[in-house]
Amino acid sequence: MSEEKKPIRRRRRRRKGTGKKYFTEVHEKAILDYVATRDVKERTYLYTRFLGPAFDEMVDKIVFTYRFTTLPNIDSLREECKIWLITILDKYDVNRGSKAFSYFSVITKNWFIQKVKKQNKKTRTEVDLTDMPRDLEMKYVSTTNPYHKKREHVEFFEFLRDEIDSWEHEKMKENEEKVLNAIRMLFESAEDIEIFNKKAIYLYMREITGLNTKQVVNNLNKLRVKYRIFRERWDKGDI
Repeated sequence: MSEEKKPIRRRRRRRKGTGKKYFTEVHEKAILDYVATRDVKERTYLYTRFLGPAFDEMVDKIVFTYRFTTLPNIDSLREECKIWLITILDKYDVNRGSKAFSYFSVITKNWFIQKVKKQNKKTRTEVDLTDMPRDLEMKYVSTTNPYHKKREHVEFFEFLRDEIDSWEHEKMKENEEKVLNAIRMLFESAEDIEIFNKKAIYLYMREITGLNTKQVVNNLNKLRVKYRIFRERWDKGDI
């Protein structure tokens, strides 16, 4: 009985990359020419013809290679980075000894790394509660305070409510007024809503104002200045 012959699998040879390089000696020279001239027409030609397309591809490759695609609004950030490269293009030091491609690749990567750090910091800030919501939580969430502490808190918040009402008469921008009104609304309806923690207070403020997280944080920080002045006066017994 003859043995069945197994089919021979032939390995396919991998073709050597034949893709056209997007950053060549031509582009290196274009950068040197761009830096050397102050003529607007010549710079426009060099950027449009050589540097713009090369930077576009360089940015896109860096974004995907280092997985910066996880950043929010990455499409907008890509365009922002490309514009930023234009603004620093003429600052390239032709005597630095390294290829322009290496230089712009490194600073582009670092630009996105800074965006990642900024986003991480923003994420931490979003869950980090400010003094005012913390005190608001202390009043309406905590049920374990002794009677004298509770009485002190009630008195504190009565004065704080009056203080907040007085801020209404000051000149404020629209978003700042929205955040202020959200704080007042939380005071007034705190008995009717479920506030489990500081983050919940923060989410309520976003829903009430219709603002995004960044807008709430920025305007809440402005009100924190007023609040801290009030708190210092309270702690010193001036109120």
